[in-house]
Amino acid sequence: MEHPSVGSPLFYSVFFVAVIIMIAIDMLSLKKSGAHKVSVTEALTWSCVWVAVSCAFAGWLYFELEGNPAYGHAVAKAKVLEFFTGYVLEKSLAVDNIFVFLMIFAYFKVPPQFQHRVLLYGVFGAIVLRALMVFVGAVLVQKFEWILYVFGAFLLYTGVKMIRSGGEGEEEEDLSKNKLLKWIRRHIRVSNDFDREKFFTVENGRRIATPMFLVLIMIEMSDVIFAVDSIPAIFAVTTDPFIVLTSNIFAILGLRAMYFLLADVADRFVFLKFGLAFVLSFIGIKMLIMHWVHIPVGVSLSVVFGALGVSVLTSMMYTKQKRKDGLE
Repeated sequence: MEHPSVGSPLFYSVFFVAVIIMIAIDMLSLKKSGAHKVSVTEALTWSCVWVAVSCAFAGWLYFELEGNPAYGHAVAKAKVLEFFTGYVLEKSLAVDNIFVFLMIFAYFKVPPQFQHRVLLYGVFGAIVLRALMVFVGAVLVQKFEWILYVFGAFLLYTGVKMIRSGGEGEEEEDLSKNKLLKWIRRHIRVSNDFDREKFFTVENGRRIATPMFLVLIMIEMSDVIFAVDSIPAIFAVTTDPFIVLTSNIFAILGLRAMYFLLADVADRFVFLKFGLAFVLSFIGIKMLIMHWVHIPVGVSLSVVFGALGVSVLTSMMYTKQKRKDGLE
């Protein structure tokens, strides 16, 4: 049973104020620390902060709804469960972004100490783009409910394709052949060298772009591509625009910290994409059969946790055995 939307001017105001405050704190922290390689300890600390803020928001939402006669305990509990399911689902699918970020940084040879700022601005762009996509998706779902079946078929197709191709989805792109990069280089003058973290620099008296500007564009484009999967997937959990938006944005806010936390060990999660492919397939099937079979949100959350847990555990056991065999 789909509960009514809980979006209200107050709720949206609290959400956006919380996001703006946290982004401001993040920017001040970056400005104070300057360009530096983010350590695992720093990344872990920020990851915990983002998770804590998300949990605090969910707690505030629960008590606000429970104390409102129009909603009550049942709706409050259901909405918070939807929020956490969407949050975990988005966090899970966002892991794919990390592999793409690694590829982009490796191609452009971005020094580790300069990756922090470009990812921060990448998150800003992702927030705006995802907010627009969520509201467009919400309008489409409201006016054309059948589009949920289209979302489901697309997610199932993507998941099956990832499984059949060995968990890799699309073949890794050769960025030297990327049409967008070629077009930008033809129309915008780009320097050969980085100017620290700057997106533009002055060369021979002319203001031109730096390779970091190209990095930013590729990061933004990669997020648009991944949002095509993740946003329809959250609509399988709930069609409440407020829950879809907040769970998605809070998950994205922690993406940068998660990148630095997992970047050095990403190659060890060899079976993770199989877990992600299974999650996409499950969500797609759930959307396709929703008219006949109702799968509770709690079950969806359990499936997501289970699939990711098994794929991560299997990956760790596999890589550990490979290292052991290599030492023998």
